[in-house]
Amino acid sequence: MNDKAATIGVLGAGAWGTALAQMLASDGRKVLLWARETELVDEINAKRTNSLFLPSAKLAQSIHATGDIADMAGLDALLVVTPAQHMGSVLGSMPAHSRDLVLCSKGIEAGSGRLMNHVAQGVAPHSAIAVLSGPTFAHEVAAGLPTAVTLACSGGEDQWERIAPVIARPSFRPYYSNDVTGAEIGGSVKNVLAIACGVVEGLSLGQNARAALIARGYVEMLRFGEALGARAETLAGLCGMGDLVLTCSSAASRNFSLGKALGEGGRAEELMADRKTVAEGAHTAPVLVELAARHGIAMPIVTAVYDLLKGDDPRAVVSGLLARPLRAEQSPAG
Repeated sequence: MNDKAATIGVLGAGAWGTALAQMLASDGRKVLLWARETELVDEINAKRTNSLFLPSAKLAQSIHATGDIADMAGLDALLVVTPAQHMGSVLGSMPAHSRDLVLCSKGIEAGSGRLMNHVAQGVAPHSAIAVLSGPTFAHEVAAGLPTAVTLACSGGEDQWERIAPVIARPSFRPYYSNDVTGAEIGGSVKNVLAIACGVVEGLSLGQNARAALIARGYVEMLRFGEALGARAETLAGLCGMGDLVLTCSSAASRNFSLGKALGEGGRAEELMADRKTVAEGAHTAPVLVELAARHGIAMPIVTAVYDLLKGDDPRAVVSGLLARPLRAEQSPAG
């Protein structure tokens, strides 16, 4: 797999999948990019552009797009960048093969409450699962700007030694972890918190409020992660705090921009229907609320986002958070 002639596959040609394909192709490696949309496959191959999801990038010649998922079946390494809620069905449509699956989508499966690595293992039991997560805006990765990520490997250092050289580039640096649960929880919870920070922006509540929300949101992430077996040091790293700070600070984040539109008076149902790209936090919020209740974990900010997505008034929700009983900063009650 270290041979540059070897092909690596990327499942999903949204903004993030396309950016990862572009990054991988930056040293001339052949990259096979699967897209569901026939017209997008044709555009990538003919024009070297993805005007639907990543219009800023001129794609490398060594990227080849396909709409036939069977073309991906024999590859020994796949980066899986499908929307979280569709990952199981996409992977389940592929023939069984012993391969490394690097999960790059951030979310929790609605209905089952399963993390993506459990979803993937259920439909692809012969595969070795890794999770790639961290502070990454697609357009910056595609442009070759410096980026660092967590690569959490369920197969430990042996899997890391297989995958890391394939993924690493001069401007794209992975760091090793074996805490797959922590990497996934950081990426999932931060999406919900980014919606909350967007609401703060939309309501013009100021930088103090956003900083406080990031800090208190991190406490909720840590509390939830540790209850599910994640390590605190993982959540303090790139895939937790690092990703949280980035996603909660810019309208380039789909989740932040959704929250901002909610704070400005938009209705969640209409905003979601009008979007080409998926704000995974909107799907993750109700699952997190259910899991938190099941485990007895206080997550008031996550619950507030869930209420907003159900249609509650943003100012009323913020007032409710501020009116909660006064307590110690490290109180388990949040």
